[in-house]
Amino acid sequence: MPLDTRRLTGPESSQSPYNFAPVNKLDLTQLDKRPDGRSIKKLRPLFLRTNVVSQARGSSYIEMNETKVICAVYGPREVLRREDFSLKGQLTCDFKFTTFSCRQRRQYQQDSQEKDLSVLVLEALEPAVCLHKYPKSQINIFITVLQHDGSALSAAITCASVALASAGIEMYDLVVASSAAICGSVTLIDPTAQEEDALLKATVKPDNNAGSVTVAFLPSLSQVSAISSDGELSFEILNKSMQECVANCQKLYPVLEHTLVKHQQELEAGRS
Repeated sequence: MPLDTRRLTGPESSQSPYNFAPVNKLDLTQLDKRPDGRSIKKLRPLFLRTNVVSQARGSSYIEMNETKVICAVYGPREVLRREDFSLKGQLTCDFKFTTFSCRQRRQYQQDSQEKDLSVLVLEALEPAVCLHKYPKSQINIFITVLQHDGSALSAAITCASVALASAGIEMYDLVVASSAAICGSVTLIDPTAQEEDALLKATVKPDNNAGSVTVAFLPSLSQVSAISSDGELSFEILNKSMQECVANCQKLYPVLEHTLVKHQQELEAGRS
């Protein structure tokens, strides 16, 4: 059989480069300063941009240091199937991690975690969208996590909200989301992937708190649209963490407003 010289023969087996990276164990209960240099109450810098997908009606891109998410919105489209007919508009969401976004390689097909995250995003966005304005129609949201370094759900909700607004979808208010990780008496705002993994592996006494919470908030209406919590948290700790997340959502709201104002200015400049 002739040798194919046009192809490079790769190794028969390979190992992940993360196997050779140093592993730093993180003790969340004795954390004075976080690995990225932030204090436990400080948010990561936020970068937002619209019009990143030319084929979509509306799109946005968000960066929170190493967490990077892109969202595209299509529609409203006419519902073709009779069983999907409704006088109220419908929202659909497809949440997907890219295969290279996490330390462990993800699958091409949507897994159970991604399906659960799709439902959580829908629960957060549906109260903010004027679905009664779009009868017999469907609005499709596609979220892709390009790089995951923690707080992917809150980043996806915020990114999708900006994408819906840039698409001209009528909304009561923008949806801003924020996350917190709780381990004992320590509450970490906007946790990274390393901190989330350390929380899962942390050994906490049964009477202590260990878990995470994500809050989706409508700042102009001062209403919470969705809450997602995981782990075992007392009511007092959960309530305190929610208040901190709501305060952080109000801090991020001007960034979303500025992004949409810039988006509108670019549209008007393109028309003139």
